[in-house]
Amino acid sequence: MTEASGDATARRIAELGPWFHNLTIDGIETAPDHFLGDYPRFKFEGFRDVLPDDLQGASVLDIGCNAGFYSLEMARRGAGRVVGIDSDPHYLAQAEFAAERAGVELDLRQMDVYDVAALGERFDLVIFMGVLYHLRHPLLALDLLYEHVVDDLMLFQCMQRGPDTAAAPVADDYDFDDPEPFERADWPQLWFIEQRFSADPTNWFVPNRPAMEAMLRSSGFEITAQPEREVYLCRRGERGEMVPPPPAIRTGG
Repeated sequence: MTEASGDATARRIAELGPWFHNLTIDGIETAPDHFLGDYPRFKFEGFRDVLPDDLQGASVLDIGCNAGFYSLEMARRGAGRVVGIDSDPHYLAQAEFAAERAGVELDLRQMDVYDVAALGERFDLVIFMGVLYHLRHPLLALDLLYEHVVDDLMLFQCMQRGPDTAAAPVADDYDFDDPEPFERADWPQLWFIEQRFSADPTNWFVPNRPAMEAMLRSSGFEITAQPEREVYLCRRGERGEMVPPPPAIRTGG
């Protein structure tokens, strides 16, 4: 790389800022001063081994792809088709630039998670990392992914709070007058944030571990691995008979 091309890359990175993903493009980091460190690369190191090293020919959907870190990683593992969606055109422009410089082909689309049915296809692997707590309708999103886009595997992450306590066995029913289940630390809880959390107005819900795992199961996903507290590898399983299909809705433009 010449000095002139390096300067051009640095200028383009600055023009596309701010960056939430710290990518290395032509030897230049996009977010070297990220408050989380080398994010999300250092996080990925903790669970990268739960995914196949060889994704030859596999189709991948990256939901909330941001600047494309996970999309690029899956392409480097040989995925035959990688679709990245995000509702923010700012992040999609970053992902397009990163893919171009990496010589990787990504199918990038501005799309809301509630509109995934419009993709009209299922994917071998769906990546759904760091999105659920930003949604007003989190369980609906999981239901839509199950119904329309997940064919086999889903790599999932959601912020959690509360003790890292596994849920107790779930009973078939609970008595209306019995308050005891709601007082247990292992009872599924989903905290609603009315204003802001960590200065972010899009942080709407934060589950504890039992709630997150129960929501995944309720939507039809079998948890096959948990390499980190908040990260799960799930497989599309069978939905319970009591779970209705999600409504056919569309939000956004």
